[in-house]
Amino acid sequence: MRQRGFTGELWAAAEPTYAAILRHPFVTGLSDGTLDVEAFQFYVIEDAYYLVEFARAVSLVAAKAPKDNWIVILNKSSISLLEAERLLHESYFHDFALSENELAQRPVAPTTLAYTNYLLTTAHSRPFAEALSCILPCYWIYLEVGKTLSKTGSPDPLYQRWIDNYGAEEYEAEVNSLLHMVDEVAEGETDVCRRAMKKHFFRTSCYEWMFWDMAYRKEAWPV
Repeated sequence: MRQRGFTGELWAAAEPTYAAILRHPFVTGLSDGTLDVEAFQFYVIEDAYYLVEFARAVSLVAAKAPKDNWIVILNKSSISLLEAERLLHESYFHDFALSENELAQRPVAPTTLAYTNYLLTTAHSRPFAEALSCILPCYWIYLEVGKTLSKTGSPDPLYQRWIDNYGAEEYEAEVNSLLHMVDEVAEGETDVCRRAMKKHFFRTSCYEWMFWDMAYRKEAWPV
């Protein structure tokens, strides 16, 4: 984990949340193979919806980038999110015998809707620096979880496939490019903006915990 520059400050602020994520029974269940397969299926379905909306948010952030190479990095990331994750999810949908029609009829869970709405609203309405910090936790936390779980692996090949995807060196290189971008952006911002960046980073880090918890509980609308 990076502990230098502004991203080091961001991680320090969210580290208790990350520790709670590693302790969550959804994540420990991926590692030891005890996770209820129905909870994982719920997660995959919600993640399919989430990633499309997340890719939209990344594209919105790219449109605000002040440097050409940042526009390229973010737009490439948005495209790779849709392509790589779609292939991964399609393989899971085949495993679970889920049809596109079934997925289309299933209501999005409350937490998924709240998280994606927060991402899209921030990406649309806030300055580049704030929007960038808002999307960072999804990339960074998944990398760190993937790297941690890769150390032990999983006895369940279904869950090992997930771990391999987020523990890969290619994914780490993509995340590192975003971390360098955030550090560079923060250097030229005011203290007010940097505080706002920390607020967004902390909030979406919490949403990451909530997303796994939602899947573990197979969250439904209360009424």
